[in-house]
Amino acid sequence: MKILAIDDTATLRGLLCLCLRDAGHEVVEAENGAEGIAQFERHQPQLVITDLNMPIMDGIEFTRACREHPDGLSTPIVILTTETGADLKAEGRRAGATAWMVKPFMPDTLLSLVAQLDR
Repeated sequence: MKILAIDDTATLRGLLCLCLRDAGHEVVEAENGAEGIAQFERHQPQLVITDLNMPIMDGIEFTRACREHPDGLSTPIVILTTETGADLKAEGRRAGATAWMVKPFMPDTLLSLVAQLDR
């Protein structure tokens, strides 16, 4: 599966990409939501995993912008963040997020979610 991974922290993005690539996925990377939109349009991934708190365009803004794109209407979007607040989760759902996962992530849990969303 082609997955777009968006996170402004290079170390975490690297761990996320390593986990996904080791499981056989093709991964495209972006540092923020604005770069993520450009990568989404260029690569048309089947799944997006995005951080919430990023400069330029955060994960919720990215999700809204992605949902406005014709190819982004049905693409699963997972917000991967340290945030656990119910209000933020609700805002993510309203923006169109498919799932919310809390950092630090467990590779098995992440890969299980990816497998569920690949159906």
